[in-house]
Amino acid sequence: MTVTSISAVTLAVANMAQSLDFYQTRVGLELLYGGETASFSSFRVGGGFLNLILAPEARVSWWGRVILYVDQVDALYRRLVDSGWTVVQAPEDAPWKERYFHVQDPDGHEISFASPLKG
Repeated sequence: MTVTSISAVTLAVANMAQSLDFYQTRVGLELLYGGETASFSSFRVGGGFLNLILAPEARVSWWGRVILYVDQVDALYRRLVDSGWTVVQAPEDAPWKERYFHVQDPDGHEISFASPLKG
């Protein structure tokens, strides 16, 4: 038996509408299921899914991060900044050969966006 991939990551959110604004409108993920008044929403991320589950009482403390590959790290960074979103860290090249930046979603979940560096 071998684990071959992650199917989905599910994040608890206090306000579905705010989270949809971030993930769908600002980041540009494709909403497959749910919506602003739903208790569960799901986005396509490549061959997997990013799910949001409504948990108004949940409070996030640092637990780790989700890293999502994107085709244009700097363009997404600029899109978020231009939309007024506070970004935790500007894009930079890492020694492990990725260009990346970090952001916190409306509930404080740390999300990183990255692309492999060429060469």
